[in-house]
Amino acid sequence: MTKPLTIAFVSHTDASGSFRVGSHHLARELSRLGHRVLHLSTPVSLVHRVLRRGEATRDEASLQGITTDSDGVIHLVPRTLVPAGLAPLSFARIFSKAFGTPRIDVAFVDQPTLWSSELRRLAMTVVYRPTDLYESGVKARFQRAAVMAADRVVATSGAVLTALDVPAATPSLVLPNGVELARFANLDEVPRQDRAVYIGALDERFDWDAVREMAVEAPGWAFDVFGPGRPPQAPLPANVVLHGPISYDDIPEQLRSARVGLLPLSDAPVNRGRSPMKLYEYLASGLAVVTRETEVLQSNPEFGVYGYETARDAGKAIIAAVSVIMPNRHGMAAAAEEGWAGKARKLLDFTLEARR
Repeated sequence: MTKPLTIAFVSHTDASGSFRVGSHHLARELSRLGHRVLHLSTPVSLVHRVLRRGEATRDEASLQGITTDSDGVIHLVPRTLVPAGLAPLSFARIFSKAFGTPRIDVAFVDQPTLWSSELRRLAMTVVYRPTDLYESGVKARFQRAAVMAADRVVATSGAVLTALDVPAATPSLVLPNGVELARFANLDEVPRQDRAVYIGALDERFDWDAVREMAVEAPGWAFDVFGPGRPPQAPLPANVVLHGPISYDDIPEQLRSARVGLLPLSDAPVNRGRSPMKLYEYLASGLAVVTRETEVLQSNPEFGVYGYETARDAGKAIIAAVSVIMPNRHGMAAAAEEGWAGKARKLLDFTLEARR
């Protein structure tokens, strides 16, 4: 093993809310390897507090300051006057509080609006780790600066990497999101119900029309939708049930009693390059999967993954998925190769090549 490193994830999502993202899992696995890891997320600004934007748990986490979880990962949700992108964070002060020194070994940056030239000065190695496509606007501008300054670029999909136009001299890697196998790959079978489940945000990335088509095509099935966001304006079929947000800890129980996991992506541009963690969480839990096809997500019936091109075709995909024998063991085998522990080692090996 290499000597313990000081590592900071400069990320968009904190670990106090409903969602877990790749940086949370990578931070955990790198901490378990013996490194000192800080997970720093988008700050809660005075503007957010006045307008009451974002999850209440984020504001609560920001009041706690620096904390350390059971895996040894240090967490911080900063409190600022203005939103990210309008004024840089004081990384030297943050790193000094977390590590006792302003200089660190590695910074993984996946929140472009937190990028600043100070990070370049303080971190021996900077890796830009984009998880979404930003084609225009403030995030695209910050992203370009991060790409040009980074030592290495690690994208979660080939579509995201291609869109970045990384300089030829900058090494790059595609490292898709993975799955927390210990949480989801449980072979203790419970009775599977005729249920299709979606877990995630209900925003512009979600396609209600596709869900309607599937629910109409399979009227004897329950379609359980979990996640924060607004319901659609148009009525839903009676077999579609909205449950609201769900705790990350409660997700495995919901998946083990279902038969199909849903990824009804809209045609929003950001979906073109997404590498949804839910794909492997569904598969690891023994479900078949129905997904809109994108540059990243494609049909693979061998592993119980059925795609559709438009919402109108979603009904055909759900009919194919409901025929998969449960549990979907071929899908489970595919997910077993995508654990976060292996992803973290690959990420670290690629990062340390820049220092050799």
